[in-house]
Amino acid sequence: MKTARIICIAATAALLPSWASAWWAMNRHEVFPVSDTVWEVVSEVGSSAADYWCGAGDFAQRVLGTPAAQRIYIWKAIGPSVARPGRKAVQFSLTPPPGADTSTGYSLTVKRAGDNLARHAAVQYCYQFDGDDIWSVR
Repeated sequence: MKTARIICIAATAALLPSWASAWWAMNRHEVFPVSDTVWEVVSEVGSSAADYWCGAGDFAQRVLGTPAAQRIYIWKAIGPSVARPGRKAVQFSLTPPPGADTSTGYSLTVKRAGDNLARHAAVQYCYQFDGDDIWSVR
């Protein structure tokens, strides 16, 4: 009886949602490793390009220990999340995807694979303030 109970608990734990393995960026966006070199920032309601870049930069800085000048690349543009079915996500990497155009544009976007920012620039999007909340980090 005790063995069956342990097996049942272990099976239940294995079926828990994937949020148990999520890392949370300072802007409260979930970040999931997709492979050894790619990670995914999952959307929240009303997420902007700045929110995705904040999550990517924060993960690169605090988890990967990436140097400030290292470029972060969009590996896969905004689309369905691998980790959170039914949600949108953007996948990032420290290396550009094969064949991608890595020239930088003049606007912040998450719609083009190969687009990139330096890690320090991506993290700066975590420190945007709105008028009513000027003393706290988003």
